[in-house]
Amino acid sequence: MSRVAAFGRFWWDFVVGDDWVAAAGIAAGLALTALLSAWWVLPFVVALVLAVTLLRAIRSSSSSS
Repeated sequence: MSRVAAFGRFWWDFVVGDDWVAAAGIAAGLALTALLSAWWVLPFVVALVLAVTLLRAIRSSSSSS
């Protein structure tokens, strides 16, 4: 069972990584794309998630210095 747990932890770290907000945003975008059956939704969601994560990174780096 430890190999299964290690495999699960690997995928969790790979997908979620350092920013759980980005992973949750992309998962929500995939769900919305599937729900609407519209491929063009996902690029907008990716751009929005990228902008949000960049703003969060800029704010955290400017407040820590």
